[in-house]
Formats: sequence, C-alpha cells, structure tokens
Amino acid sequence: MTISKFTCGAFLLSLGLLTGCGEKFLEEAPADQITDANFYQSQQDAIQATTAAYSELTKEGQYNLSMWAFDIMADISVTGGDDGNDGIEYKQLEAFNIPSTNTVINRLWGGSFIGLQRANLVLQKVPGIANMDPDIKKRCLGEAQFLRAKYYFDLVRVYGDVPLFTAPPASPAAVNIPRTAASEVYKQIEQDLTDAIGNLPPSYSGADLGRATKWAATGLLAKVYITEAAMGDASKKALAAQRAREVINSSGKTLWPNYGDNFKVANENGQESLFEVQFINGRNEYDRNNVGSSMNEFFGPRGANQTPGSGYGFNIPEPDFVNGYEAGDTRKAVTIWVPGDVYPDGGRQAPRATGSPFGYNCKKWFIGKVNTNIWDSGLNVPVLRLAEMYLILAEAVGPTTEGLEAINKVRRRAFGLPINTPSAARDLTSSTTDFTGAVLRERKYELAFEFDRWFDLKRYNGTQYGLIPVMTAQAAYLRTFGITRGIPTEKNLVLPIPQSELDANPGLVQNPGY
Repeated sequence: MTISKFTCGAFLLSLGLLTGCGEKFLEEAPADQITDANFYQSQQDAIQATTAAYSELTKEGQYNLSMWAFDIMADISVTGGDDGNDGIEYKQLEAFNIPSTNTVINRLWGGSFIGLQRANLVLQKVPGIANMDPDIKKRCLGEAQFLRAKYYFDLVRVYGDVPLFTAPPASPAAVNIPRTAASEVYKQIEQDLTDAIGNLPPSYSGADLGRATKWAATGLLAKVYITEAAMGDASKKALAAQRAREVINSSGKTLWPNYGDNFKVANENGQESLFEVQFINGRNEYDRNNVGSSMNEFFGPRGANQTPGSGYGFNIPEPDFVNGYEAGDTRKAVTIWVPGDVYPDGGRQAPRATGSPFGYNCKKWFIGKVNTNIWDSGLNVPVLRLAEMYLILAEAVGPTTEGLEAINKVRRRAFGLPINTPSAARDLTSSTTDFTGAVLRERKYELAFEFDRWFDLKRYNGTQYGLIPVMTAQAAYLRTFGITRGIPTEKNLVLPIPQSELDANPGLVQNPGY
C-alpha cells in the first residue's frame, strides 16, 4: 500500500483548522473524541497528523478540480464539456473574465490553506512528543516542511502576495492577517525546502512509498529557483542548476525508456517519479473530495462509454497544440485521443463531438473501466518527474554541453530513441536558435496536462514567451476556426482573492483589476 493508499483518509484531524483568512473548518466534535488536548502524544499520532497534511492534494482544492485550470488558461486546452454553462468555472478562466466568486479560485485558496495549516500543526506539536523514534520525528517534520512549501508555492504563483503563516493561528481572530509580499513567501518556501532536504530520507518502501523524500524536496527547490530566475532574479539560475544536478546525479532515479510508462497504475512511484499525488480507487463515488481521481471521467471522450460513467470531455486539446507535435513524437499518442484512435472495446474516436469540434481529447489520465465506481480512478498524478529536472537544468545553464545533453535526453526518449545515445536527427545543437524557446516548447509537450503551462507562460511575463503575447496569438488563431477565447491582460498574471475571504478578513486587499 502506498501513502494515500496509506489509511486513505484516515485522520482528517478535527482540530479546529483554519483557512488563510477567517473561515473555520471541521468544527464538529469527532466521534472518537480525539482533540488537540489529547492528541500528539505518540509516534502514531505524529504519523497520522503528518498524513492528514497530504489529504488536500487529492481534493478539489488541488488535483481533483483546481489544478486542471492551468492548462485551460494556457495554449494547451479549452474547457470542453457540454454546451451552455457546463464547466462555467473553467469557461470564466478560459475567457480571462474571472469573478472573485469563481469555484476554482475559491477551492484552491481554501484547500491550500487547510493543507499548510495541517503542516503547521505538525511543525508545532510533533517536536514536543517525547516517546518517539528520532528518525521518524525528523521525517515527519521534513514532510510537513515540504508540504507547506508545496502549498505556498501554488498560492504565491496563483495569487501573488498571500498571508504567510509559519505557525497555526492561536485564535480565530489571529487568522485575519494581511497579505505578505510574494518575495517573503518565496524566502519561506526556500527555507522550508532546504530544511526538508536535511530532514527527509532519500527513499521509502512498503506502506510509506509515496511520501515526500529528500529528492522530492530537492526537485521542488530546483523548480522554485528556476521560477524566480525567469521572473527576474538571475542569481537563482545557478541554484536551480545545482539542485537539478543533485537530483539527476544522486537520486538514483532514471527516465523510463518509454514516455507512457509514467502514466500507468502499475508504475506508480516508479523509477522516474520524484513526487506524486496518491490516488486509490474503490473508496468513493461521485466525490472529488476523497481519495479517488475523477480525471478518468472528466477528461475522457464525451459520451464514448469507455469509463464507468462515460466521458465528460473536459480539457479539450487545442488544435495548434496537437498539430505542434513533431512527426514521430511518441508523447502524442500517450497524451491525445485523435479521430480514428481505437478504444479498448473496439470503438473509435469520432471526428468531432460535443465540446470537441476537432475530435481531440486528453488521453493521459485514461484508464478505462478498470474500476467500477464513478469519479474514482486510482491513477496517481506526477507532481515532479526526473524529466523535468533535465529541462530545469537545460533552462538554467543554456545551450552549453551540459544543457544540450540534458534537453536531448528528454527529446530522445520522446522519439523512442536510446536516451544516452546522441541522435543527429533529433538532438538540439549549439547552433539551435532560441534555446530558451526550445526548452519551453519541450516543457509544453513533455508536461502537457500535468498543469504547468500557465505557470511557465506567467513566469516569462514581459518577454515573447509570456502569457499575454502567447495567448493573444492563440486567441487570433482560434478565431480562424470560429472559436472564441479570452485575451489576458496584466491583471490576469494573478487570479482574484476569493470574495469570501475578503468578506471574512478586513486585512485583505483584492488584486488590482478585480
């Protein structure tokens, strides 16, 4: 059993946890009378509390609704679904006409703050547990540091300045603090990940497989640094390269020979994985706030009857994204259903469908009718893979010998070639023009539908690779097919603070333009 296959939902601790700004959660008294006063007494309590900090990752505030938006807001996909207001929360984001009551931005804010406050509880309470294996205590603290950094990295990239909590609020009133400058939030993220690297083990086995490791923290720190570097802090490039190298050279991780091996239930937490959101099927139905993934249904071809509840056809690949695959790129067949593709039952992908006028659908999260419950796939979602470390290294060091070899390993695998053998046909060289653009393009296709593209466009704001020029061109392209989507402006580089949080916390100020 793996991590959140680890007692699966066990212990959504009812400890009066608060979101970032004023809203109380889990107020009811638990049936078994676990309270803040009598918990945190044993090693098992510490492990369960740490486990609870992971639980938001499988819910609507993270990978079961909110994170899907970040390819729809970029040049990867459009909302899809049925006609009318189906998926209105995504259509608002796609149009860059986003109210502060939008479901996605509310869920992401709330879920992230619940998760990080659970991590704060671990960091506050676990050091005081006397009867505990020191190595387990150290591990629990490292996991909490990693998770707090992960949740804050999402928050600061989406909303900009956010309230910064490094300890649980002492009272309901203490939750009402103003927003902290993004630069200070990034400093805390860096510190948490640096501390986590020192506290976490390099690997796990058995029931603990899937928990955050030293290499997950190192990889996330590399991603944080390359984000800051692209946003203007050139000093972070060398740090990003250093951390990416550490993972590549010392983690023991290797690329799967076949790209598609990353997205199979049998290979979860496997040789390329640094950190995954752990999903398990058979525990829920029609519930995106439990431990099963709903992406099998929501992303599946609409009405094709290939999943337990038939597909809903969301996150439809855009035609220029699909047409942008190079001939021979094996990632296309793993990622995209195209017209004529054969389903497991012998049926075929139609040339067009409701919500998908070009006949494309996202295939990456499809597992078919393996499970019987609806919205209940057990396929994990990778958050960090070794392939991304190669691309971070390439972006950080540029078209040097090291940078070229890093990106070329990813490209060779994409074309079904031996990963460590140079290819005159597919390798980029020192004469490659616009190397930064080439790296970002490789990220676009390597990480498609892993919800990174909007963040990549946003971090390059002010350049030709930025959100506004790319999406302006995208909107013009789609208009030639009679498809209308919004064009972002400067305000859309961050999303609005949820109205419910502004109402609850007078110390908050809305982002400009919303």
